[in-house]
Amino acid sequence: QVHLVESGGGLVQPGGSLRLSCAASGFTSDYHAIGWLRQVPGKEREGVSCIIKSDGLPSYANSVKGRFAISRDNAKNTLYLQMNNLKPEDTAVYYCAIQLDPTRPCALVASRYVYWGQGTQVTVSS
Repeated sequence: QVHLVESGGGLVQPGGSLRLSCAASGFTSDYHAIGWLRQVPGKEREGVSCIIKSDGLPSYANSVKGRFAISRDNAKNTLYLQMNNLKPEDTAVYYCAIQLDPTRPCALVASRYVYWGQGTQVTVSS
């Protein structure tokens, strides 16, 4: 059973930084990509960033380009999201999730993802 556990969320002031982690386990077959998506109450989940497992090709939402960086440690089966220059509009629950179908670049649409973690809250406020 695929198990994804996010950590690293919290409260940070505007302009601050956070690093999210996602520990992945339980894979019995390969997957195409792993990504970060976020959701605020009353809105749909939106893609933030994703990375293709085989070659590390990343993709970013326009709203986070230049501020966020996705990376992964395949040996540790861990995904990271370094978030810099955070803004109040980045406040959301952040999820990591698994994409199986081989789009290139990886998808930033929630409907493409089939396995999800429980999420971690990020709040950007002064």
